Amino acid sequence: MNLRPMQVEDLDMVAALESHISPGPWTWGIFRDCLQAGYDAWVLEDDVGVVAAFGVLSTGAAEAHILNLGVAPALRRRGLGRRMLRHLLCRARQLGAQRAFLEVRVSNVGAQSLYRSQGFHEIGVRLNYYRNAEGREDALVLSLSLLPSVDPLGEG
Repeated sequence: MNLRPMQVEDLDMVAALESHISPGPWTWGIFRDCLQAGYDAWVLEDDVGVVAAFGVLSTGAAEAHILNLGVAPALRRRGLGRRMLRHLLCRARQLGAQRAFLEVRVSNVGAQSLYRSQGFHEIGVRLNYYRNAEGREDALVLSLSLLPSVDPLGEG
């Protein structure tokens, strides 16, 4: 898999993947607006250029917000989401962020498990945050410190 910055030419595949995996998908235009705004957007593509995963990151004021992360259903549980998440967190650190935030659907236990395995913890709930077929769904707000761990005893 090739990890590279998202380009306008990727938007058809990214938006199609998003519409397949999300009950309330971002549109092609939202992804385009993210690129135009200068957000850090990435794709993982296979050997023939098919997008298998994507991620969008916003940074500013020493904070990073993972705005969207998706993996093709047929390729889940192969480490692609973890790879994309780790890359976005690395980029956030490079861009000066000290803390990362994201929202995740309360029903998306697979994504919650991934985020928690990387050190994210719940800091709140956004009521009726996401659209879905039934109407609205709450989001958990998760956070992760991007600062190096400090041993208070100075032992490592």
